[in-house]
Amino acid sequence: MQLASGSILGFDFGLKRIGVAVGTLELRLAHPLETINSELTEVRFARIGALIAEWQPVLLVVGVPHHDDGHPHDFAPTCVRFANRLHGRFGLPYVLINESYSSAAASSALNQSGIRGRAQKPLLDQVAAQLILQHYFDESAHAHAHPA
Repeated sequence: MQLASGSILGFDFGLKRIGVAVGTLELRLAHPLETINSELTEVRFARIGALIAEWQPVLLVVGVPHHDDGHPHDFAPTCVRFANRLHGRFGLPYVLINESYSSAAASSALNQSGIRGRAQKPLLDQVAAQLILQHYFDESAHAHAHPA
């Protein structure tokens, strides 16, 4: 599937929080958008639905963790299930991206910008989502979307 234009939402899925980022195919730059700070499925999907209505994405990108040796992390099936649920609820194609160390890289980036310790918590997941989405933009020639 070759997409030429439109916005894309990226997700850093966690059991307590979901980081969300946004970018466009035209600019190929990801930006942190928000952190959905709820463990309740209906609250999470209601907020994601509102973001989808607002941004009208043509694609969703979901980070999936892997170990150094390339094998999926134990949490990977949960992230894939989240991507499948997004597809089922919203009918949008999605791409799975290896997101290993995105939270550590996000923390490092926040440290460099002067945001340290507890002050990072509200931003960490959305910056991790930004890194996942930027990775997609940087590597999208090699990514394969799961069609709608």
